[in-house]
Amino acid sequence: MRETHRDEWRVMVTITPRRPADLGLTGLDALAEFVAPAGPITVAVLPRRLGDLGFVSVGDQLASRDIDADYRRRCEEIAAELRGRPQVAEVTVMCTETHTCSHCRLGWEVLTAEEAADPANQQDEHTVEGEPVCCEAAITEFRAERGIRALAETGGAA
Repeated sequence: MRETHRDEWRVMVTITPRRPADLGLTGLDALAEFVAPAGPITVAVLPRRLGDLGFVSVGDQLASRDIDADYRRRCEEIAAELRGRPQVAEVTVMCTETHTCSHCRLGWEVLTAEEAADPANQQDEHTVEGEPVCCEAAITEFRAERGIRALAETGGAA
């Protein structure tokens, strides 16, 4: 069935600078009162790799038994640290999710209600909304889990 893969973990931070030091421009207090950007600034803060142990670097698989949970935890620690700062307006933990079929490894797509009602998209009269479209193995598994009649055999004379 559908497999979810998460990567590109990041903490999105929106800051509203009130003084030069809020932008990392230190040592300007005697010369400048304020740096006025056009509006709030949003930046991505990337967590250090799980496998970056400082003195040695290993793959994330060797450093963690649950990579997604550990990256989420690391990003939440970063977010908690940032939320306490006065120039920070908003903090969000994000990642990129991709969904693939466990059988054929293609991108996971399912029929919408409209597509399932269209005869051009139907495998047979039992095609329903939510049915995968990538491969026969995924359709077979989907239908078996829901008690829907299996696909009719194809390829022979009727």
